[in-house]
Amino acid sequence: MAAYILRRLMFMIPTLLGIMVVSFVVVQFAPGGPIERVIAQLSGSDTGATSRISGSQGGDFGSRGQPQGASQLDSINSKYRGAQGLPPEFIKSLEKQYGFDRPAHERFFLMLKNYATFDLGKSYFRDVSVLQLIKEKLPVSISLGIWLTLLTYLISIPLGIRKAMEDGSRFDVWTSGLIIVGYALPGFLVAILLIILFAGGSFFDWFPLRGLSSDNWSQLSWYAKTLDYFWHLVLPLLAMGLSSFATMTLLTKNSFLDEVRKQYVLTARAKGNGEHQVLYGHVFRNAMLIIIAGFPSAFVHAFFTGALLIETIFSLDGLGLLGFESLLNRDYPVVFATLFIFSLIGLVVNLISDLTYTWVDPRIDFETREV
Repeated sequence: MAAYILRRLMFMIPTLLGIMVVSFVVVQFAPGGPIERVIAQLSGSDTGATSRISGSQGGDFGSRGQPQGASQLDSINSKYRGAQGLPPEFIKSLEKQYGFDRPAHERFFLMLKNYATFDLGKSYFRDVSVLQLIKEKLPVSISLGIWLTLLTYLISIPLGIRKAMEDGSRFDVWTSGLIIVGYALPGFLVAILLIILFAGGSFFDWFPLRGLSSDNWSQLSWYAKTLDYFWHLVLPLLAMGLSSFATMTLLTKNSFLDEVRKQYVLTARAKGNGEHQVLYGHVFRNAMLIIIAGFPSAFVHAFFTGALLIETIFSLDGLGLLGFESLLNRDYPVVFATLFIFSLIGLVVNLISDLTYTWVDPRIDFETREV
């Protein structure tokens, strides 16, 4: 097992490198950039996070039509939209400030060198290190991801087992209908509906709309703080969890149905074993393997990407919202750092999932498996 773990750890290096190479190349061809954003802000035409995607036209920051340096100005204007009239020295200072005075390959290898020591750089526009930003936003994403994953498994697995044992019954039919409807509804649409119904929209004002704590958090007792925390989590978790519940429930049901119909189950029943013993003594371990295999993607989805729109709607300042805003604002250090962290966590969780296989079923041996 040690040899397999070592191979997987070594395999993470080229995987991470490939992800970063592709992302870096795509960004080089993306329209707009941090320098364009600064130019748009100075010219008064930066009206929002997406304004520089289509370019902006700058104001008059210098005398135009001067013979001296005209070719240099034309070169800058062709490189940066909206830079008309800006002094070339000012543009060069911006390029040096953001590191664009170096060739792309030098910037990429410098980034990799820093990432090897977990030096994630500094945000272009927030005047704070990227690592500090991630530490500030991480508690929100941890809250959403852990509780969503826990609730999904605690609810979906027992429900899926019961549906498998009562396949075709009235209970199975109407729960399947509810699950399919829940899966079909987009999370952001459910979030808006919950706000309208229960967060002071048009009907009831039972749950808070913003953040994970109330304004008087510091004045509450530990017991009241716990209740307040879960009170704020109810609506976001409901909005995020419907599709996750559906996927995990149907996966569990189908997995158990496949195992129940196999010959060894019929043999166990013929020997006089009760249904409970057959289910949990024979079927459970084999049926849970495919569910464990889906854990990494479910965990990473809930922990990061699945919370993006929910964080925005409920004003939850987590990693998903941070990455999205940074991408729109062309804050490249934050974009690449969050991508690096997300990818690294995903690879590590995949390894943990494989190791969990051997814990659930010791018959599985990864020593002879090729990576």
